[in-house]
Amino acid sequence: MTENGAGGLTQEQVLNALRAVTEPATGRNLIDLKLVPDVTIHGRDLTLTIELLSPIRTTREKIERDVRAALGTIGGVGQIAIDWRTRVRASGGGRQDAQPISGVKNTIAVASGKGGVGKSTVAVNLAVSLAQAGAKVGLLDADVYGPSIPLMMGANEKPLMKDNKIVPLEAHGVKIMSIGFILDPTRALIWRGPLVAQLINQFLNDVHWGDLDYLVLDLPPGTGDVQLTLVQKIPIAGAIIVTTPQQVALADAVKGLKMFQEVKTPILGIVENMSGFVCPDCGSTHSIFGEGGGQRTADENEVELLAQIPIEPGIRTGGDEGMPLVAAAPQSQTGIAFGHLAERVATQLAVQAISKPRKPTIMLKTVQ
Repeated sequence: MTENGAGGLTQEQVLNALRAVTEPATGRNLIDLKLVPDVTIHGRDLTLTIELLSPIRTTREKIERDVRAALGTIGGVGQIAIDWRTRVRASGGGRQDAQPISGVKNTIAVASGKGGVGKSTVAVNLAVSLAQAGAKVGLLDADVYGPSIPLMMGANEKPLMKDNKIVPLEAHGVKIMSIGFILDPTRALIWRGPLVAQLINQFLNDVHWGDLDYLVLDLPPGTGDVQLTLVQKIPIAGAIIVTTPQQVALADAVKGLKMFQEVKTPILGIVENMSGFVCPDCGSTHSIFGEGGGQRTADENEVELLAQIPIEPGIRTGGDEGMPLVAAAPQSQTGIAFGHLAERVATQLAVQAISKPRKPTIMLKTVQ
């Protein structure tokens, strides 16, 4: 970079100031993380390009405050314009010998040790929350024996074909695929393990997902063929274990958690669903399934309790009517809790991603 004339800013001043600004999720500074790929200096004015590791808006707001404060310490800085970009990176989690899905950066498995804990509800609202934040998101209904995603997302058309691949449907900003789009919904799927594994392979390789930041997998309960097929075929960036606070659910949740650990899949954490009933009349919360179980289980297994999701009538209504709660009532207690879950998941994957080496890309320009 050539120096400006008298009174202009210098490369050293800008970089030194920005080294004082940390990325909130990682605690590392923007320059070391290569999150400022472009700086244009024009006299005392600056134009910066700043990349975000995740689409979470609170992260952007904090970085902007800190950047402006840091550059203000130089003295005499004029206009500061920031061009924001979000570039979600592949986290690199899961088995290294597995083959990634083309175009998909991060695959998130939403699992449970037993049925009836609201796993599909968590998967749906997580996917929609990430899409609302600005990410490119897909949702694969891998619960082949009880596909509920078509109903919960309000989609029931037959998918089309393009270039010999299935084109996923789209609802609430999320690309979705389910066996429920193909089979008669009134008939039971009576298939043995090899046929189920073949179906899962088709969903992974024969669906035109395009470019996705996150693909959320709604898995069947337990630790069976579907789970094993997935972890062997594709690198799972991280698994989320869904449970309720009661002991009978927690015992099975731990089994699911241990299964993912044994197959070398990162555990993003535990979601305690139905953590309390929110009374629609008085607004108070009642712990009808007990309390504290999710936190104890997370502590005992040294994983994070990602969120405690309350239960309220809107959850049931949204699931039955194809309108996920985060789309219908994002400011409700449950909607806010799902938003927090999306933030924690995106943050964890961003932290995983930055451990991978990147080539330096910073460019600095001076406009005379």
